[in-house]
Amino acid sequence: MRGMSLARSAHRSRGPQGMMLHMDLHMDTALLVKAFGAFFAIMNPFVNLPLFLSLTTGQEAAQQRRTAWRTVVFSAVMCAVVAVAGTTLLGFFGVNVDDFRVAGGIVLLIIALGMLSGRGASAHEGTSAEKEHATERVGTADVSFYPMTFPILVGPGTITTIIVMVSQGESVTGKLTVALALFAVLAILGVVLHFSSVIGHHMSMTLRTIMTRLMGMILAAIAIGMLSAGLKDLLPGLAG
Repeated sequence: MRGMSLARSAHRSRGPQGMMLHMDLHMDTALLVKAFGAFFAIMNPFVNLPLFLSLTTGQEAAQQRRTAWRTVVFSAVMCAVVAVAGTTLLGFFGVNVDDFRVAGGIVLLIIALGMLSGRGASAHEGTSAEKEHATERVGTADVSFYPMTFPILVGPGTITTIIVMVSQGESVTGKLTVALALFAVLAILGVVLHFSSVIGHHMSMTLRTIMTRLMGMILAAIAIGMLSAGLKDLLPGLAG
């Protein structure tokens, strides 16, 4: 009886801490899934694979792999700079995170609607003039930074997503969770681009279309979430 009483007492003493730990783990897991989904949808390596193959046409396999990893490194550096300095830069221009949530949500929604319609969005893929300029660079210049890293992989949509997700990870653990999600997507990007010729050979147009539409739906849902969260904070009456 005494042993059971001590066990119950110990359980009660650990109860609140255990519940808090459980809640933190639940929140971090939810943030990890949300951040990974957002980053994968906006940077989707499989959707951007055909463009990478077209920009590296004529390159030997070894050179193509070097271009792939240079693209990943440039993307990682840009993402890290945005994650660390993004909020500070917004403050320099007098823009708060809620303002940016609304503006970024609109940008992401435009990109998502372009993915769903199959027309694409110039904010993510570049204008016709930019695409023509990128095509002219094929075989004559390094395409790993422009246009692969910027604006294709780390364009306005990705920058918006990083800043908003980092702001949602309020604690150090939350920010590390967002960083882990971003690292996972960049790792997948590296593997896909490294084996681009093999993967591209087995990816049908139907599969690419399905993936684009699916990622468009996910991105649209995330964009609506950004818009609603930003508007509720800017216009508290909407939350009533």
